[in-house]
Amino acid sequence: MDRNDRSIVGYVMVGHGLVHLYELSVPILMTIWLLEFSVTAAVLGTTVAVGYGLFGIGALPGGLLVDRYGSRALIALCLAGMGLSFVVLRFASGIAGIAAAVSLWGISASVYHPAGLTLISNGVKRRGRGFAYHGMAGNAGIAGGPLATAVLLLFFEWRVVVVILAVPALVAAVVGLLVEFDPTAALGSDAQADGGSGPTTIGGFATETRRLFTAAFLLVFVVVSLNGLYYRGMVTFLPELLGEFLDSTIGDVTPGIFAADSPFAETFDAGQYLYAGLLTIGIGGQYLGGRLTDRIEPDRGLVVALCCLTAIAVGFVPAVRLGTWGLLAASVVLGFVLFATQPLSQATIAKYSLPDSRGLSFGYTYLAIFGIGALGAAIIGTARTYGTVSVVFATMASFSALSALVAVRLVFRG
Repeated sequence: MDRNDRSIVGYVMVGHGLVHLYELSVPILMTIWLLEFSVTAAVLGTTVAVGYGLFGIGALPGGLLVDRYGSRALIALCLAGMGLSFVVLRFASGIAGIAAAVSLWGISASVYHPAGLTLISNGVKRRGRGFAYHGMAGNAGIAGGPLATAVLLLFFEWRVVVVILAVPALVAAVVGLLVEFDPTAALGSDAQADGGSGPTTIGGFATETRRLFTAAFLLVFVVVSLNGLYYRGMVTFLPELLGEFLDSTIGDVTPGIFAADSPFAETFDAGQYLYAGLLTIGIGGQYLGGRLTDRIEPDRGLVVALCCLTAIAVGFVPAVRLGTWGLLAASVVLGFVLFATQPLSQATIAKYSLPDSRGLSFGYTYLAIFGIGALGAAIIGTARTYGTVSVVFATMASFSALSALVAVRLVFRG
């Protein structure tokens, strides 16, 4: 990668890592808020869910803003907004304050994926490598957010912790406005300026949407929606499922310090540790998936990845029945392939969208991934409640299998 590529990739890596660090720090803070503010889990969960909902819903208007005002400015506003939201948390005196702060975080963070992925698509010549490093930073934030928050809480009161967490985003927002790079370097000499092309009226938005939704892009939209169902269903219930599988495979092999009669027993959840390891392994998957997009057509690679996800879902329960090593092997492969799929998906979106509407294209697709994909948690939750574990994984396999079939159609049409 040249200097311009490195500058852009460094900027988006910081942004992506911080988005997910803040996203996953909130559940850790919730354990303290439940006690301090004397609210029920239902009330607090609903309050936080509003912020997470805005994170997904805001992707579409965020994409419009990216096309209109440019990626650099929107990422800087995203970082500043996220930092300010955690400063606001410092002054929360009840559930209303938490709701305001988390909602501000959701609105601010919602613009990141359309902005960051548009910047990589239009500005990074080695696009696949850019998607790889970008995804790795996101996984680092996902895995590191809870850990960093938990460690800080060992030494500081939570109101101090949220201010400490706010500092990196506020600093990154300022640095991002000062660092030099060409946001359209990958588009060649005919590239338009970053921003200024987005619609300004409802009629313009409708026209731009019709222009974007070619038959090919519609197929892409369906592919990422189905893959979003798989992803959200998997990551929502996998920690619980892994804990259940570990109980059935390792039993009393759990370290003595965490045994049932130990005072530390309630703090140890083996499934959570295995899940964190799976997320960490995903960093390698992000790298491989991104590098593959530089070597093969991303839509073809996506077909292979989706077929692998289907095979993993079908084979996960049989692997668990082989014992501890079967469970660990299946978890490693799942973590690797699940996140290797993401750069291939992002590159496919870029391939079937126009450069001057990239923000809108990523806005629509991330609305699908986070919005439609959220139904995956409800569907898998229903399967978990009324069916067996095998039914749960079979349902997830159906999502990826359908997505793979549509992706095959996309390849032949493309």
